[in-house]
Amino acid sequence: MQNLNIMIVGVGGQGTLLASRILGAVALKKNYDVKVSEVHGMSQRGGSVVTYVRLGDKIHSPLVEKGEADIIISFEQLESMRWAEYLRCGGKFIVNEQKIDPMPVIIGKAKYPEKIIEKIKENCRKTIVVDALSIAKKCGNIKTVNTVLLGVLAKSTQIEKEVWLESLKETVPSKFLDVNLKAFEEGYSLQAQ
Repeated sequence: MQNLNIMIVGVGGQGTLLASRILGAVALKKNYDVKVSEVHGMSQRGGSVVTYVRLGDKIHSPLVEKGEADIIISFEQLESMRWAEYLRCGGKFIVNEQKIDPMPVIIGKAKYPEKIIEKIKENCRKTIVVDALSIAKKCGNIKTVNTVLLGVLAKSTQIEKEVWLESLKETVPSKFLDVNLKAFEEGYSLQAQ
């Protein structure tokens, strides 16, 4: 397999770290070499969180440089804009429609940027926009936004669905497993690629 560079970006509390652990488990089940690196600021207070997941035959470094990400999964609109320059030409963007105001917006020192998704689409033809928060609510838990987005990702890879489901079952705590499996299925059913 050719190396695959994936970035998962969002804000603290959205489940980006769990998503990266599930993705890492998927890679290991496929016998890929995988490196995961978590970089986050004040994640407990809604700060920016980014996780690099690199998988392939042989991975030497966990970091993804600007212009090298094959796929960026963004859990929040502003974070998609913040990390867009990391996507390679021809890469794929999976963007959650959700907006979470950062502290400067909350205290009135800044305005949330407008038309972020339109700008992303102008620069990336392979953009998938998902209302993952609404889907997660429909599934019964807003904290399953991450597994909705993983379902979308899974559908766009060549990795068998069963591998994703096994990894979810091994990684997600049992008391939250059913709702996460439901959310994953909802995300998976969105894209017929």
